[in-house]
Amino acid sequence: MPHITETLARELGVSPAQAEAVMKLIDDGNTIPFIARYRKEATGGMDDATLRAFDERLTYLRNLESRKAEAIAAIDEQGKLTAELRAAIEEAEVMQRVEDLYKPFKKKRATRASKARAAGLEPLANLIMAQATGARSALDAAATYVNAEGGYPDAEAALQGAQDIVAETIADDPEHTAALRAFTRKTAQLETVAADASEKTPYETYYDFSEPARRIPNHRVLAIDRGEKEGKLRVRAHVNADAAIELLDRRVVRRRGPFADSLDAAIADGYKRLMAPSLERELRSELTRRAQTDAIAVFAKNTESLLSQRPVKGARIIALDPGYRTGCKMAVLDEFGTLLDHGTVYPTPPRHDVEGTKRTLERMAKRHRINTIVIGNGTASRETEEVVAQFIAESPLELRYTIVNEAGASVYSASKLASEEYPDLDVTTRGAMSLGRRLQDPLAELVKIPVQSIGVGQYQHDLDQAELGRALAGVVERTVNRVGVNLNTASASLLGYVAGITPALAKNIVAYREEHGAFTDRRQLKKVSRLGPKAYLNCAGFLRIADGANPLDATSVHPESYPIAEALLKRAGMKPADLAHGGIEGIGARLENIGSLAAELGCGAPTLRDIMAELEKPGRDPRDDAPETVFCTSVRDFDDLACGMELTGTVRNVVDFGAFVDIGVKQDGLVHISKLAERFVNHPSDVVAVGDTVTVWVEKIDKERGKISLSMVKPR
Repeated sequence: MPHITETLARELGVSPAQAEAVMKLIDDGNTIPFIARYRKEATGGMDDATLRAFDERLTYLRNLESRKAEAIAAIDEQGKLTAELRAAIEEAEVMQRVEDLYKPFKKKRATRASKARAAGLEPLANLIMAQATGARSALDAAATYVNAEGGYPDAEAALQGAQDIVAETIADDPEHTAALRAFTRKTAQLETVAADASEKTPYETYYDFSEPARRIPNHRVLAIDRGEKEGKLRVRAHVNADAAIELLDRRVVRRRGPFADSLDAAIADGYKRLMAPSLERELRSELTRRAQTDAIAVFAKNTESLLSQRPVKGARIIALDPGYRTGCKMAVLDEFGTLLDHGTVYPTPPRHDVEGTKRTLERMAKRHRINTIVIGNGTASRETEEVVAQFIAESPLELRYTIVNEAGASVYSASKLASEEYPDLDVTTRGAMSLGRRLQDPLAELVKIPVQSIGVGQYQHDLDQAELGRALAGVVERTVNRVGVNLNTASASLLGYVAGITPALAKNIVAYREEHGAFTDRRQLKKVSRLGPKAYLNCAGFLRIADGANPLDATSVHPESYPIAEALLKRAGMKPADLAHGGIEGIGARLENIGSLAAELGCGAPTLRDIMAELEKPGRDPRDDAPETVFCTSVRDFDDLACGMELTGTVRNVVDFGAFVDIGVKQDGLVHISKLAERFVNHPSDVVAVGDTVTVWVEKIDKERGKISLSMVKPR
């Protein structure tokens, strides 16, 4: 499809040959992570995000071409396809334009116009459209078309029927529609009123609200949509009808004559009855779609930041899932996340067994050589934290603690997956384990939870769930493959996100591992049930085997490139076994010109550079560049806060209007977008990301409403 190839090349700023190569790679069943990592020569080095955009755009363009063919065939079948119409459809660049052009020929349910046509009033409608001058008056001309049996018993009724035909003809015209659509987008006001003005709701800001649709921020659109869905708001897109009709009137050929008033009436009717409602609905849909697209993008970016948080290595953990009546569930984990012990302590009301809790923590910490305590940030979190902080201050042991976001932990602990992983544990213990493992390896643990439940989005439950699911699945897949997966320790949940591996294949890998023991060679993957050559090609480079038969299996070097890696090592005077000692520093400096060396070894320069980088730091975890976890804090309660106080916090969520930062009290504080930096900030994600450690200053404390206003701009 040369047209699609050229369009993609132009839009993405690549050569047609590159676009063609990427299309072929995708059509051949290669995954985006595999193409991005191992086919850089073909793609010109396109990254994962660009390739995903390419794939989405390719799907859209192919659907567009398919729809064009369907429309052309349908119009041709009616015998109404002209060369000009065919050309217009073929030149359409968006689906909406195709639908506008096809609309006059689309089969409709019975309308006022179709009834009038059936009664033989189309010739009269043509006279109105042509502004014929032969008749003394419009009613005189209409008298000829009276049709009592058809429902038009007199001249007035016949004239009205003809006007209905004219109104529909004008409304169906694709050029008129395009012009009025542009006018609506440019001038419409989004207006909201309360369904019940006396009711107190979170939507009181919108009880009497109006804002130009083209300027309204996305987060306000989502808030208004939710208020309307909950029945608290009435919403409309208001357009100046008189101005719209005047615009339409100027677009229609005019003459002075007996049919002038009839044409005026038909134009006004065509706009008010047929065009305005659909254009206003369309505008509302566009605003919602735009807002949802933006919210999904923010959600995806936050999710990627969360999944990319640095693992805390060597942490032997007591994880506490706080509660009141039922106490705090406790799970004790070794540094590999294995459950060593579990139980319940009661540091909070009503039992308030502070001393008993401290004794239990002391006993567990000594018995299992614990160095870290993790506390979930939900109900009773701060009361539990206070007791833990006291315990650490009083204990001679080397201990630290931190708060983790427990969003989604209850979803996981009650899931089928959790019951399959730990059938002998109750849901509360599974939840506490999940909290501890989130600190040890956020990525490995969070992939077990529906991404919509991990608490880093905005209005996520109001979004198109299919679109949100696709976007987030792409983020998880990108992050998992960027980090790489230990083939012998990864859960089926984690393996399921590796390029080329379906959830069913992931279970087969785990089953093979359980039956045959640990993998010692990547080639053993070929023995896994239903894991064929294409799946092996896609997944092999992202699956790592530590201490395997071939040291290259512990790296991101793809098996297809092992001969190249071995040749590089030989030229550098090294062996694959030398990789086990932490890599070969400065290997690039020992070798000749990259271009000529790549040609000699039969590979591209990008692939050669990637292999050299991996040999220098084999199996390096890119998450090591992420900020370190912040442990402990002196601020635990609203009463500890004061305006002007300087604090260190962790960014928990990023939304359109700012960032929420955990500063150690129960409620996260909000840094409004205007307080993120001294310069203008287009979007908060340009400044901060989920997981960032930031310095903030307390600006305002609203204890009654539980709100804290923060600033990242140092007070002067």
